Amino acid sequence: MTDRPTLSEALADRGDRRLRVVAVHAHPDDETLATGVALAHHVARGDVVHVITCTLGEEGEVIPADLAHLEGDPALGPHRAGELDRAMAALGVDHDYLGAGTSRLTKPRWRDSGMAGSEAAANPRAFAGAPVAEAADLLAERLGILLPDLVLTYDAQGGYGHPDHIQTHRVTVAAVASLPEAVRPRLYAVLTPLSWAREDRAWLAERVPAGNGLTVPGPDDPFPPSVVDDAVVTHAIVDPSVVADQVRALREHPTQVTVMDDASAPYYALSNDIAARLAGREGYAEIDPGTGDLLR
Repeated sequence: MTDRPTLSEALADRGDRRLRVVAVHAHPDDETLATGVALAHHVARGDVVHVITCTLGEEGEVIPADLAHLEGDPALGPHRAGELDRAMAALGVDHDYLGAGTSRLTKPRWRDSGMAGSEAAANPRAFAGAPVAEAADLLAERLGILLPDLVLTYDAQGGYGHPDHIQTHRVTVAAVASLPEAVRPRLYAVLTPLSWAREDRAWLAERVPAGNGLTVPGPDDPFPPSVVDDAVVTHAIVDPSVVADQVRALREHPTQVTVMDDASAPYYALSNDIAARLAGREGYAEIDPGTGDLLR
């Protein structure tokens, strides 16, 4: 599938009014990495865009040497909250935390669970272990106030398998399903068509200089679960004009993200030092909130 409708075209029945878009994410920086193109695109359209973040990302690995003292320290969560404030200001997006009501100064109800099997997962406040119904009730209450037309989140595998991402999917699906049908938003998962992922790897292989410390995955290396057959991805936002906005927001997340300086061909890396392209495009597929399955 090459020509996919945009998310706004999927909501053409809502008329010409400004759409209300909410993205639900697990940790600070996920919103810009996973759905930054959609957020910036809808802001540019004049839509009302909001992000709800489920944890402060207390278990994140810190990249810069001058901030290395934050890794594993209680100060990391508040520091990342400040990064999120600045990133959302760069995008022109409002935001708050799950279970914190409308106050950004209030901590979210749950904390970062870390990767599967980590000590953090045993913390009684770990989001991955939160009762889904309790978290969904809190999210549904917030959505009932924001009244979005469109909610964005991860697929059932959480994009790449992080327990908090998987839990975010579960909680978001349950929250949307619980809303009255008259105000129930359309729910979409962010996905990458396999053809795009292959194009991006070839693009990186041509442009990432050898010896700069980054790894470019080979064409036969495995892809994360969010890379799917092209036919699964039914909608897309292709808007290279918002990449500069996405880059500005990502630069506000320096503990987690390194953005390369080539403004004409931007790419980034996380703490794993694997290069990833910023191509100005994102794919989506609608989620059935009754089952959590993708609609085809």
